[in-house]
Amino acid sequence: MKRNIVIAVVTAAALVGGGTATALAVAGDDDSTSVTRTDDDRDDRGEDRSDDRDGDDDDGAVRAAAPGDVTAAEAITAALKHTPGTAVSAELDDGSWEVDVLAEGDTWHTVRIAPDSGKVLGAQKDDEDDAAEVRAALKGASVTAEDAAKAAAAKGTVVSVDLDDDGGDKGWEAETRASGGDARDWNVDLKTASVTPDRDDD
Repeated sequence: MKRNIVIAVVTAAALVGGGTATALAVAGDDDSTSVTRTDDDRDDRGEDRSDDRDGDDDDGAVRAAAPGDVTAAEAITAALKHTPGTAVSAELDDGSWEVDVLAEGDTWHTVRIAPDSGKVLGAQKDDEDDAAEVRAALKGASVTAEDAAKAAAAKGTVVSVDLDDDGGDKGWEAETRASGGDARDWNVDLKTASVTPDRDDD
């Protein structure tokens, strides 16, 4: 009597990054052996780690403005080389410097600057209607946004500079971060570049 022995083992595993299936079949009488193995190359080492590189964390501004990176003043200079005009604000936002420039013809532009290289990442025209107020606030001023950023840098790493054109105390507002991450707000005079603590800073 012809004897046939067939042994089959099938193992299946499902992993987050992929799966592995292995099948082994042995036939005794015809001396044939069949081995089938299917491996999915996607394993834990190939998982998408894009979530860890989002850059949308609260410490992004501090990390992006680490020593050796592009300062607020340098970002403003780079933005004005790309889009001539008057820089009105600069802020680290979503991993890049965003510099608002009031150009000729009262047109607004936002220029994005890479915080590690100073290269222009992009620029777009904005619809703003407060050009007259800004020009009035800066009339007779001798301190630019770049000057204000340099002056405030003596207090810590500058992460934003913005023109305050409301009320009677017109001037530059700057935010700095200390090495420990503590934020402070400062006022920079439009004519003398003197830096004083913001009275509204808690």
